[in-house]
Amino acid sequence: MNSVRVAGAGAFVPSRAISNERLAAAFPGWSADRILEKTGIRERRYLWDIDVRGQAIPPPERDLPIYPASNTDMCEVALRRALEQAGVEARELDALFVVTCSPDELNFNHDAMALHQRLGCRADTFALVIDDGCGGTPYILDMAYKMMQGGRFKTVAVVASSLLSPQLNPDVYSAEVVPAPGRKPLNAYLSVYVFGDGAGAVVLRADGKEGEGILATMSGNAHGELVIRRGGGMLRLPYQGRARPADMAFVVDGPRVAKGYSFYMSQCLEAVLVDRPELRSEVKRYYFHQPNKRLVQHFIRAAGLPQERVALNVDRYGNTSAAGKLILLAEDLAAGRVRLGSGDLVLLAAVGANVHFGAQLIRL
Repeated sequence: MNSVRVAGAGAFVPSRAISNERLAAAFPGWSADRILEKTGIRERRYLWDIDVRGQAIPPPERDLPIYPASNTDMCEVALRRALEQAGVEARELDALFVVTCSPDELNFNHDAMALHQRLGCRADTFALVIDDGCGGTPYILDMAYKMMQGGRFKTVAVVASSLLSPQLNPDVYSAEVVPAPGRKPLNAYLSVYVFGDGAGAVVLRADGKEGEGILATMSGNAHGELVIRRGGGMLRLPYQGRARPADMAFVVDGPRVAKGYSFYMSQCLEAVLVDRPELRSEVKRYYFHQPNKRLVQHFIRAAGLPQERVALNVDRYGNTSAAGKLILLAEDLAAGRVRLGSGDLVLLAAVGANVHFGAQLIRL
């Protein structure tokens, strides 16, 4: 049986940098210094700009479309770069999975179908949007790996994205939600401070040599609200009179994230290394979900990991949710820190949202 290898990775991160000072002025709650102190984030990248009140500014409408300007646009750039690095044509893809909780349109697998059309994939190439957050990428990589092991798929693309900037609105992201009866309200401005925009993609091929590719993989469910978003579904449509502005926000439950991150990330590392403990010291780079820099650094110290081997960009890009791990991998490949076909050993792990978690140990 052929192993499943990483054939290529690509990423797109907007060039527009948004400072803590701009966000603290538009969404009062924490000062710029406090944002840095608590999160370690200096700036984040936005695809759309915002005005002084924190209202998202749509791209200007012209005869020619502004590009990239949407979630699908970001995903397309990342996927085309991954395909180019892999030396794979889009028509070779057997499946295309888009992991995101911020699609351009909510229903009918819109963003995946749009990518399918733009890239000219075969009619029988599966195109699905997976509604998931920070833990969704390794969760779906685990699923794709098992499908490929079954022999049905030879080439699969997994694309992940995060797009906060078009959602920004001062009424929505300055409001509060109560996470559960008896708990203190959570304010949505924390999400503005931590999240950024971006997309990453990886192409998998089931043609690797023995000892190459995904050596170990896992995923799991734990059922807990780390991020709350209660609006948009059938139970809280705006015209029903049952939705408040804050119901449309993605609201981070900071205390639960702080408590759950180390717990589930430790499970991820243990699961993919339990049968190959001798490989622990060989891992060259770790690609973790990055809720914020402080939390990742705390986990690194608690887990006894070499800090120089853990890739980080959250202080410059913000929390890019499902996309983060693939952006880190693509950047390392572009910089030559790790190389395809070199035998470098890397480890991906993430936990997030509702709760999905997962990890992969991969020999490039």
